Amino acid sequence: MKIAPLACLLALIFFQCQSTPKHAVLKKTNNGYTYESVTNDPTNTRIYTLDNGLKVYLSKDQTAPRIHIFTAIKAGGKNDPADNTGLAHYLEHIMFKGNDVFGTKDYESEKVLLDSIERLFNQYGKTNEDLKRKELYRQIDAVSNEAAKFAIPNEYDKMISLIGGKMLNAYTTEDRTVYTVDIPANELERFLQIEGIRFKKIVNRLFHTELEAVYEEKNRSLDNDYWKAFQTMNKHLFPNHPYGKQTVIGTIEHLKNPSITEILNYFDSYYRPNNAAICMSGDLDYDKTIALIEAYFGEWEPNENLPLWTKVDESPLVTPFETEIYGPQEERVSIGFRFDGNHTEEFKKIVLIDMLLYNSSAGLIDLNLMQQQKVLRAGSYVNGLNDYSIHTLFGTPKSNQSLDEVKNLILNQIDSIKQGAFEPWLLKAVVTDLKKKVMEQEDSNYANYFRANEMVLAFTNNTPWIERVSYFDDLSAITKDELVSFANEHYKENYVVVNKKNGEDPNAKKIERGKNPP
Repeated sequence: MKIAPLACLLALIFFQCQSTPKHAVLKKTNNGYTYESVTNDPTNTRIYTLDNGLKVYLSKDQTAPRIHIFTAIKAGGKNDPADNTGLAHYLEHIMFKGNDVFGTKDYESEKVLLDSIERLFNQYGKTNEDLKRKELYRQIDAVSNEAAKFAIPNEYDKMISLIGGKMLNAYTTEDRTVYTVDIPANELERFLQIEGIRFKKIVNRLFHTELEAVYEEKNRSLDNDYWKAFQTMNKHLFPNHPYGKQTVIGTIEHLKNPSITEILNYFDSYYRPNNAAICMSGDLDYDKTIALIEAYFGEWEPNENLPLWTKVDESPLVTPFETEIYGPQEERVSIGFRFDGNHTEEFKKIVLIDMLLYNSSAGLIDLNLMQQQKVLRAGSYVNGLNDYSIHTLFGTPKSNQSLDEVKNLILNQIDSIKQGAFEPWLLKAVVTDLKKKVMEQEDSNYANYFRANEMVLAFTNNTPWIERVSYFDDLSAITKDELVSFANEHYKENYVVVNKKNGEDPNAKKIERGKNPP
């Protein structure tokens, strides 16, 4: 199967090509609320902005009496302090533990203990002497056990379940943190009441035990050869940018010395309405829904000093760079080209080139390598991040075949693009194939999930909605000559190669779990 590029395929969801594409931004006011929409938008999405800066994306679909909801924060792993990585991801976990209103039997009594735990962790992180660290951790363990007596585990999850919610989840990437759930349409107000409370304040409840879950995630990533190759690729493509210098889940050292204070500071800085969006698709009434959102989120205070992200510039790559990693899984070569972010016009051309190379049926890699059995496996995908994008091509060798041979066979397919050695119909077929995937999503049981997630991407990628609506029109307008010219200009000796070989990893590390000091 084609590995769908996250910010590419999902960015295409629910947009059908119009026979006479005419798109314009409209601004209207209804029942006292002003919103923007786009002409010829099949999703009929309305975009509101509350006085406190909160963005609200709404799309009505009465296929089923349910609503899929995403709440997006425009901050992720790249916003973590360099000396305290993993904050955004750990905060995502803490968001499910409740606050001073729910998740506790007696918050005033619990707070005394939670404040003590925060102070002890701050001391622990600043202490290097082993015996002192063990003593501090013993105290943290003891106070945490006392604090846990006041906690009501999983109360938030239970409340969502009681109102019929499902698909409750969250994720953190380099650029965003997102919370998602699917609820019955007639429970919208109760859900918004809960969320309005949840996003205004958090507490460090069950922080001690939740570390174990984060440690397990970290250890799984350290054991996964594909994840190690991904991180190694980023490290060398982005020697100066947080994309390469740190990971979303955080370093072992920082996870061993967590700062509750810094996590709370992160929440206070970024979890504000002028840095957030509520995205809904389903059986909703536009006027009633926006009024309810204002009722429960309108008093959420904005951060007038919201930290502004400044892109970290990387020097151009001028020569290939190769490195190798080791692990028990199958050998594989990955080749990565670095480009500008997913909001640029060039990103559309990268998407088309990727599909020309590999689309599980008629791409050049499919036809020339897979169907002719020149390699065991091969393919490509685009990872579209906000500041930069990565076009990755990969291949697995046959028995007695070298990774270098696989690399050259894959690079030869890019050369074919640069030479224009593909039939003109293939370019049109690629766009048609993408449209087909969109129609299949539109007919699926998860249509509202994909539509609402598209709103998340528009918000967190800083992409005007009109560009989403006109996406297929823009793709269809790109000619073969433009694509060939772009490939010759941008696909040169400017790539990183990661050779994943079989063998014991000399740099293997893990975080110790359990009640011993981490």
